Amino acid sequence: MHDAQVLLRAGDQARAQLARRRFVLDLDGLGNLVGRRKDLSNELDKLRAESKRLAKTGPREPDADHTVTRDRARQIKQRAQELEAEHKAVDAAVTDFLLDVPNLPADRAPDGISEADAVELRRFGEPVVPDFEVRHHADFGEQTGLIDFTRAAKLAGSRFSVTSDALAILQRALAAFLLDLHTVEHGYREYTVPSLVTRQTMTGTGQLPKFAGDLFRTEVGDRELYLIPTAEVPLNNLYAGETVPTADLPLALVAHTNCFRSEAGSYGRDTRGIFRVHEFGKVELVRICSAEDSSAQLELLVSHAERCLQELELSYRVVSLAAGDLGFSAQLTYDIEVWLPSQQRYREISSCSDCGQFQGRRAKIRTRSADGGKDFAATLNGSGLPLGRTLIAILEQHQQHDGSIRIPGALIPYTGFDRIFTDGTTPSRTRRTTH
Repeated sequence: MHDAQVLLRAGDQARAQLARRRFVLDLDGLGNLVGRRKDLSNELDKLRAESKRLAKTGPREPDADHTVTRDRARQIKQRAQELEAEHKAVDAAVTDFLLDVPNLPADRAPDGISEADAVELRRFGEPVVPDFEVRHHADFGEQTGLIDFTRAAKLAGSRFSVTSDALAILQRALAAFLLDLHTVEHGYREYTVPSLVTRQTMTGTGQLPKFAGDLFRTEVGDRELYLIPTAEVPLNNLYAGETVPTADLPLALVAHTNCFRSEAGSYGRDTRGIFRVHEFGKVELVRICSAEDSSAQLELLVSHAERCLQELELSYRVVSLAAGDLGFSAQLTYDIEVWLPSQQRYREISSCSDCGQFQGRRAKIRTRSADGGKDFAATLNGSGLPLGRTLIAILEQHQQHDGSIRIPGALIPYTGFDRIFTDGTTPSRTRRTTH
C-alpha cells in the first residue's frame, strides 16, 4: 500500500508511472479525501481543546454561567461525536482508495502491457528439439494411467488431477529435493504454514481486496477464511505488525504448501493437462530485507530459482516482465520460463518479484536500525518451484526416443528409480526397512 502524502507529492510523476501499468490514478479524488480528513482532524482538535478549557475554567456553583458552560460542553460533545464518525468514514475511504492502487513499476521494468513485451535476459541450455514427436504430458499420464483426470473430476470437478505410482513418487521427491536445496545450500529457514488464512492476512500481501474473485473463500460459523494462492501470503505475514532489527536481515523463508486458485478469467486457456489447475503443490521462497537492499536480493532470489532448474537439467530462459504485465504488488519481476517441447515454446515456471516496501507497508512489517531508526521492510517472493509445472518439464524434456522418461540425476536419491518406462512402471525401488 502507498502513503497518500507520497503519492500526492509525486503528483504527475506517480500518475505517469502507474499509467505504464494501465492504472489511472485519480489524484484529485485522493487529494479531496485527504484534505477532508485533515479538516475534520483540525476541527476535532479545536473542539477537544475547548472542551478541556471549559472543564478547567467553568464555575463550580450552579448559576447562569454554569448553565451556559454546561450547554456548550453538551454541544461540543455532540459535535465531536458527529465529526469522529465522519472522520472514521473518510479515513476508511482513504484506506480503500489506497488498497486499490498497485505498486509503482521500477524504472528499469520494460515498457509494454503483455507477455509479448517481456525482455529476455539470458538462457540456460538449448531448447530441446528431439528427432521424434514428444508426447504431451497429459497423453503420457493418461496412457500410462499415472494421471487420472476422470476420477479427479468425479471428486472435485474440472481442473483437478490425481497422480499415482511413479508420478506421485516423483512429485514427493521434487518437494523434498527442492526443500533440501533451499535450506541446506541457500540458507532458507523452512516453515509449515496454514493453508487457510484471514482476510487481513490476504490484504497484507495484496490479494485482497483487488482479487477477491480469484480466491477460494470459506465461511464456517462466524469465521471467514481464504485458501492461500501461494505460500507467499502466510510467509510474509508471519512478521505482520512486527519490527525486525536490521542486523537480522535479510530473512530467508521457504515453505512447501498446496496452493489454490480459481483461475478466474483463464477459461479456455491451458485446459488440457496439469499446467493450469485449481490446486497444486509449490515450494515458495520469500525474502525480507531493507529497502535499499531489495534489488540485490532479487538477483539472489532469481539465482536460487534458476539453480533448481539447472540441477534438474532443464532448459529455460529468464525474462524481465513489462510494466503493464507486472503483478499487483510487484515493482519489478523476473519470470523464469521453462522450455516445453510439446508446445515448442517457453512457459512460465517461476515468477520472482521485488515488491519494495509495498507489502511491508500493507502488513506493517518494519525494520529498526542500530541507532533506533525505523522504516518499512522490503519483501520479495518467488517460486522455487511449482511441482506440477516442473513435473511437466521433466516428462517432456527428459522424454526418450522409446517414450520412457529419464529421471534427472539429482532426483534419483529421492525417487529410488532412474526411469519411468512407457507403461508407467519403474525399475525396482529399494524398499526402506522399518522396525
